Amino acid sequence: MTTDIGILSFGAYVPRGRLQRQAVYAANAWFAPGLRGLAKGERATANWDEDTITMAVEAARDTLVGIDRAQVGTVSLASTTLPFADRLNAGVVKEALVLDDATAAIDVTGSQRAATSQLIQALNAAGSAARPHLALATEMRKARPASEGELVYGDAAAGVLVGQGDVIARFLGSHSTTIDFVDHFRSTGAEFDYTWESRWIRDEGYTGLIGAAIKAALAKFGVEGAAIDRFIVPITLRGVADGLAKRAGVKAEAVVESLSQTVGEAGVAHATLLLAAALEAAAPGEKILLVGFGQGVDVLLFETTAAIANLPARRGVKGSIARGAKTDNYMRFLFHRGLLGLDRGMRAEADQKQPGTTLWRNRKAVFGLVGGRCTKTGTVQFPKSDISVNPNDHAIGTQEDYPLADVAAKIVTYTADSLTYSPNPPSYYGLIDFEGGGRMMAEFADVDPSDVEVGRDMMMMFRIKSVDEMRDFTKYFWKAVPVA
Repeated sequence: MTTDIGILSFGAYVPRGRLQRQAVYAANAWFAPGLRGLAKGERATANWDEDTITMAVEAARDTLVGIDRAQVGTVSLASTTLPFADRLNAGVVKEALVLDDATAAIDVTGSQRAATSQLIQALNAAGSAARPHLALATEMRKARPASEGELVYGDAAAGVLVGQGDVIARFLGSHSTTIDFVDHFRSTGAEFDYTWESRWIRDEGYTGLIGAAIKAALAKFGVEGAAIDRFIVPITLRGVADGLAKRAGVKAEAVVESLSQTVGEAGVAHATLLLAAALEAAAPGEKILLVGFGQGVDVLLFETTAAIANLPARRGVKGSIARGAKTDNYMRFLFHRGLLGLDRGMRAEADQKQPGTTLWRNRKAVFGLVGGRCTKTGTVQFPKSDISVNPNDHAIGTQEDYPLADVAAKIVTYTADSLTYSPNPPSYYGLIDFEGGGRMMAEFADVDPSDVEVGRDMMMMFRIKSVDEMRDFTKYFWKAVPVA
């Protein structure tokens, strides 16, 4: 076992929805015909029951494939669109992953390079850390209708596990600059970014600041640009990454594809997402240069090791993109983003108040989908209780915790309900059986009529259960999603 410091694992999550940009342009061409040049490809769009926390949980689960979760010592969550301003968002992720209560957690925000700055801090601390650091990045930005951002942005999350040991990518160094270059900003409480002129941002910010930082970083590392095998610049504007590569002496084929046409620009998460894409394609011995930009520049250098070839299979970026489902329903997108008010009817008026006391007492079941397994009979049940549900032996006090979130399931019964209120009608739900025992009534998510049938393979995903609009509190739980 080596004592290198670097990346131990990686993962990603891109929501299933793929809004066709042409549909967005067609709806707004009467007002903003200048958007035509951006009306190509598609952008990833989170469902109504997804946010930056739920996406981060899925990216974390992907990152931790084959990893003993008891090893994780810290969880950090980078984003500028976290749902809570005064609640530890990373703490919700920690609960959903059923990590030990001794796990540290922190939110990182305030800049589009929050993820790369987070990663540098985690790597610098890894030498003295007893347990690895799970560094997650997630973003789900709003944009005004008929704006460039509406077409360019995309929703996604990604993660890397960093620490000591048999790393898949060795950390070779970092370089950072901090300059209050205000290419865009969003004030506290504002919904949308205010962005300055794009040519100025490209010339002064991307070409000037990033170009200078890369030059300084390569000199600091003692590495020539030609030695870089994967060059990651998380900017989707055409030609920027290629121009920076040419200026730094990096070969053109080393530039990592920006995912602009399939995902969109995922804000804070984009650097980590492209890093995950580079790692899943990399062979041992490759040098990866990662750039982060936002009121300054971060530059990180990694070199992949032989261990990358032995990493267990995961969904990753490729799997997430392959899972996509095209949609041209622009009105639904606006409604789910809170940008279009529809008459939801009286059935939507139920009070969704979440008592903090019950959430505290049942947090393992609610956040972690932890059921019970009878140590006497082996019977699995959800929720866990003092008395076993085994019909032949109602044993008392024999149950141990039994996490079900990562257990495969199948549909036993299902209903498509068009009467109850749902932001995406009809509401699908039914009884599912878990492999190895246990069953529960569950809501279904990301389903089409052709996806739902008895015996269908399902997997569990962490989602929004409902939103208490009176108190602005989001309630989370697990839903069953068809296996792609």
